[in-house]
Amino acid sequence: MSSEKNTTISNGVMLNAYPDSIGTNLSDTIKMLQKEDFKDVFSLFYVLPTFFNSDLDRGFSIIDYNLNEELVSKDDLKALEKLNIELKFDIVLNHLSVNSPQFKDLLEKGEASKYKDFFINWNTFWEGNGTKNDNDIVIPEKEFLDKLFMRKSGLPILKVPFPDGSERPYWNTFYQEINPENGTLLGQMDVNAKSELVWEFYEETLAKVKSFGCKILRLDAFAYLHKEVGQTNFFNKPGTWHYLDRINEIAKKNNLILLPEIHAEYGLNLHDEVAKEGYQIYDFFLPGLMIHTLEKASNKALLTWVNEIKEKNYKTVNMLGCHDGIPVLDLKGKELNGKYNHGLLEDKEIETIMDTIIERGGRVKNLYDPSGKKISYYQVNATFFSALGEDEKKLLLARAIQLFMPGIPQVWYLDLFAGKNNYKAADKGGSGGHKEINRTTLSNIDIEESLQKPIVQNQLQLMRLRNTSKAFLGTMSINNSNENELDISWQNNQDFAQLKANLTSLSFSIDYSKNNIVKTRHF
Repeated sequence: MSSEKNTTISNGVMLNAYPDSIGTNLSDTIKMLQKEDFKDVFSLFYVLPTFFNSDLDRGFSIIDYNLNEELVSKDDLKALEKLNIELKFDIVLNHLSVNSPQFKDLLEKGEASKYKDFFINWNTFWEGNGTKNDNDIVIPEKEFLDKLFMRKSGLPILKVPFPDGSERPYWNTFYQEINPENGTLLGQMDVNAKSELVWEFYEETLAKVKSFGCKILRLDAFAYLHKEVGQTNFFNKPGTWHYLDRINEIAKKNNLILLPEIHAEYGLNLHDEVAKEGYQIYDFFLPGLMIHTLEKASNKALLTWVNEIKEKNYKTVNMLGCHDGIPVLDLKGKELNGKYNHGLLEDKEIETIMDTIIERGGRVKNLYDPSGKKISYYQVNATFFSALGEDEKKLLLARAIQLFMPGIPQVWYLDLFAGKNNYKAADKGGSGGHKEINRTTLSNIDIEESLQKPIVQNQLQLMRLRNTSKAFLGTMSINNSNENELDISWQNNQDFAQLKANLTSLSFSIDYSKNNIVKTRHF
């Protein structure tokens, strides 16, 4: 780290953006962070994976984990180090691009490829547990097929041309797309974690991201990595735990903190299981709870979750908006071992959140069963500002509440600048374009103009307090209040900060100590 004095705290505020979310490359974001307006606002930066070489799903179809030199330079990494900003990256454990060196070798050499078993041949996996159809694809027996957790309609496969002229189905849980320019297929090919070559690749990758300045490593799609006949192939047990333990051993060698990414119903208790193993967890519950809290002027559901975090000492990373949608499935209850575990909200309350966001222009992402039938809403895509009805008072209070929550607060760049739904980008993106509604690129001029707005400056002031006050290294207290109020305080020796909010009027105040002087801000 730089020898300059670091006034931020260890669990400070995290920026979240693509390398080119602002301007044209990462250097433009760094120029923004070097402005006086951003002094001491962030101590972490979650840079999304177009930081690396990729070709699909806005970075989550990785070709390799080298720097994407069109967007990122080594000078950028030095500049972030000088700003005392540490980095969070993704490793996409479950899959690699069809354009990865490993898959290209398979396409070129076929059965003779070193990487023949690096990916999962669908027919080989299901051999003896299904029947081939007329297209030479094994259809798993019904008892197995019905269990599979699907991210898209139809079988999760991509037919791959081999040098001998044959086509073979390979496992493809997530995206595939036909390149309109030349008709070639793009896709995210599931890797075979039973291959030691995959683990050698993980070893190499974790060492590489560490050299780029990584502190926190998000494990994207890790719950899909372990595959076994007869299981759902989403967080298979105990196999997923074994893989997680193994990747954690590699992380420890590189002084990396792992952040497993899991989207699952609250009632499944996966968040609790992962936390009990000592891992940080994503607070995917907060976005929906925040909307419910502000729309209903009720603190009940939010405080239920806050008290669970406190009582179980969860280590969380929380957010309002992010590069994906606003999670709603995560809030639901679920039957587990013959017993129904209630969600953080009732189904009707969740439906109200979804309806509200959709009425305000949000787009929907669904989940499917093996027959292609929709079984659930997964998330609703919208900017958080638009989800709140583009009400600046709601956005500012939402940010204040987030910053007083336990854990590391992650801030999506577009929320900071009160970004609105981008319908043009969503429509242009086609069938997978729903996510683009919340990914508008901001020009340097946009930043300059936005910095003149009170909603931006007020958020920056709140974030600077959260990022520098030692109170947030201490103990959190939930003080008695009416249902339409919140009273949250943090105390660490002589340092304290207290949020008092009225959920009906959306007004709030913050008392805090600075240099042994008590100050109050009214909003």
